[in-house]
Amino acid sequence: MKETRHTGDFYIRSKGRRIVIIGNGISGITCARHIRKRDSEAHITIISGETEHFFSRTALMYVYMGHMKHEHTKPYEDWFWEKNRLQLVHDWVTSIDFEQKQLQLQQQEPLQYEILILALGSKPNMFGWPGQELQGVQGLYSYQDVQRMNENTASCQRAVVVGGGLIGVEMAEMLLSRKIPVTFLVREERFWQGVLPKEESELGMRHMREHHVDLRLQTELQEILADDSGRVRAVVTRAGEEIPCQFVGLAVGVKPNIDLVRNTELEVNMGILVDQHFATNLPNVFAIGDCAEYRVPLPNRKSVEQVWYTGRMHGETLAHNLTREPVHYNPGPWFNSAKFFDIEYQTYGMVPNEWEEPVQSFYWEHASGKIAFRAVFNGKDKRLHGVNSFGMRLRHEFFDQALKENRTVEEVLVKLQEALFDPEFYEQHNHEMLQAYNRQFNTSLQPEKKKKKGLLAVLGL
Repeated sequence: MKETRHTGDFYIRSKGRRIVIIGNGISGITCARHIRKRDSEAHITIISGETEHFFSRTALMYVYMGHMKHEHTKPYEDWFWEKNRLQLVHDWVTSIDFEQKQLQLQQQEPLQYEILILALGSKPNMFGWPGQELQGVQGLYSYQDVQRMNENTASCQRAVVVGGGLIGVEMAEMLLSRKIPVTFLVREERFWQGVLPKEESELGMRHMREHHVDLRLQTELQEILADDSGRVRAVVTRAGEEIPCQFVGLAVGVKPNIDLVRNTELEVNMGILVDQHFATNLPNVFAIGDCAEYRVPLPNRKSVEQVWYTGRMHGETLAHNLTREPVHYNPGPWFNSAKFFDIEYQTYGMVPNEWEEPVQSFYWEHASGKIAFRAVFNGKDKRLHGVNSFGMRLRHEFFDQALKENRTVEEVLVKLQEALFDPEFYEQHNHEMLQAYNRQFNTSLQPEKKKKKGLLAVLGL
């Protein structure tokens, strides 16, 4: 069997090999599916102690809110795995012997591997607050976390959420769906200050307050107090204020879940260190998804990227590399999306929270205060750097292509009709945005008409 060497790491072709993937999230499952598409002979085993079957992690909050059942979050029927000869092992891996290529499991017999793929995911950050181990105090990431949250809030009269990011907003919305009042502690001067520009942050804060979130800015958690039974009864802020509560959601970010491989011969930093092919320092051991950390980050990208779409691309790239000639990971322009209660948020490219000349910004906000658009660009040549969108849906393909082709902000704005993806009969604001840009930058741009396709073009309609 020929081995191909890249950046000091051995790549072995998957054909007929015993491949074990630890983790059944989007990265591990995508990798398994794409290996199977290209290789009918590989023996593929997927291990997860979290759940037996792959599910949509972003949908977990809707299970808690009663909008979905857990079985509704599974993208594939349970028969899919056997049909595609993907063996599932529902168990936790307790240790890895890299020299013997063997995995120790909590309940089942040890497993041998020839190729090991680590897709270990993330876990919530904990910063050593006194009382963080109390019953009723938790983060939110896994299926087990949602089960615990369901139990911990069964008789909750008031909750406190700590942290100024997207997980905190999700937890607040989940709690409010059960009529549980929420106090939201944010350490910074405004919500998600390290990511969002001032106007977008203020839009998000207004919306949270409209949903009756008790938002406390520049407020830090000091400690968590217990009642006589070991449950949380209150939090104390750094300013000395005591806030009674029966649940504390710690939403201060996540970190790579690498406890399993810490203090082994596998090289780690924040995450498991990988090259541009997702190879670790050990032959035929790879890491993808939230637990992977690039040794050399790509331009304008972080060394650890913990979002759904990058995890999917990790899995696709590694599957290609194990079944074809290896290629470098190339994710293209940055993209992310989320929701602030019922306001959708999208970002494409690089939109910093602050900028300096020659970078310039165009910002438009609807009179309702719930719809907004920002474009950040080079003030000299007008080349687009990135956009933020609130309260409207934009087509990923449009902005991905615009950023790859280095289009100008004005080329994008006049064609913005092509990017709008809201359902039919929704009000569209591209004309209003273009007029606002003309006023701000003293231009006279006019929108291009959307090109007609298919039968409409033939009929001249």
